[in-house]
Amino acid sequence: MLPPALRPAASRLRRTLATYRQRVSVRLLPWRRLLLRFLMVITLLLSLAWLLMLLWFQLGLGLMTYALGSVPAFLVAVLIKRIGTKDQVVRPRFSTRRVFAAYSALWLLGVGWFVSIAPKQQRDWQPEVAERLSYTREADNPDIVTLHNVRNFDWRTESLAETRWQTRTVDLSKLAGIDIINSYWMGPAIAHTLVSFRFTDARPLTFSLEIRKEQGESFSALGGFFKLYELSLIAAEERDIIYTRSNVRGEQVYLFPLSHLSQAEVRGLFEAYLQKADSLNRAPEWYNTLTSNCTNIVFEMARMVSGNRLPYDYRIWVSGWLPDYLYEQQLLTPTPQKWSMDTWYERAHINPKVSALTYQANMDAALFSKRIRKDLPAPKLMSVTKAETDN
Repeated sequence: MLPPALRPAASRLRRTLATYRQRVSVRLLPWRRLLLRFLMVITLLLSLAWLLMLLWFQLGLGLMTYALGSVPAFLVAVLIKRIGTKDQVVRPRFSTRRVFAAYSALWLLGVGWFVSIAPKQQRDWQPEVAERLSYTREADNPDIVTLHNVRNFDWRTESLAETRWQTRTVDLSKLAGIDIINSYWMGPAIAHTLVSFRFTDARPLTFSLEIRKEQGESFSALGGFFKLYELSLIAAEERDIIYTRSNVRGEQVYLFPLSHLSQAEVRGLFEAYLQKADSLNRAPEWYNTLTSNCTNIVFEMARMVSGNRLPYDYRIWVSGWLPDYLYEQQLLTPTPQKWSMDTWYERAHINPKVSALTYQANMDAALFSKRIRKDLPAPKLMSVTKAETDN
């Protein structure tokens, strides 16, 4: 036994050696253990980020969000600290296992809450998405479809418009083709996709799957992952839904007429939109930035009606590059000059064609539709025999 005078120094030496051994053991951990600990930390941080964003988007930034978010954040901080050090002897009620169990329970409560959040039909909607599309058919002629709540606003500014919801009747036997419209609002990779149907006896009609914003809401791509917006299907006149993007919001808008389509495929896609309207009228649905957005829902409908002849491609989700995908799939009309994709973008650009058009002059829907198709081909539908051969 050491003399009393030497005991404090010996105690300090033991603590120093213990600390050194712990540091050395951390440095000499096998790479597999280091990798496992790294993955555990990343998993904890990602799960915490998801939980905190859920609180933020559903409750907003306020005292309640900070209070509820501080508890799991504290537990994760404790867990990460213990993962980064060698096992320590601690009081049982603060064991790592119990801390992890507490965090897991809180996270699962968050998941349960997220799953339970249901979309609604009745909210204080912004005027441009206030109504829901519906339709009726003539009993003795199912080709004749009457659409209710077709939007035909007169846009003056981004937040000021003369609202007008109309009824419009179309003959599905007169469908003449489809145009894909991409509106670029956040760089070259991100665009909103719309689909216009052309008729031999009437002006085009445009469908757009959009978020259904409440008063005071604005779009957030992150919020779209956390059930922040319901999904809305808009049928509109081109003088409304395209003009507001090209002339009012200043987005860059392009129109691409599709080729190599049959009457059955065009009609099938139109019918798919009607079925989507039925579905949304029966029960509201959530918009999702990745899985239920303006492009991939349309793509799934198009695959369905085309017999799955369209292959999956990353550009379905990076919607700004959708025209390049259509070009590669030979869905853009072959021209005598064999347009390159650069030429297509130049000819398809709507903004230069309507830049001088004021809202007072934008009253003729048929004239607006003709103007935006200037210098573009109008492909005819394939015959039944050719369509079957191509498929």
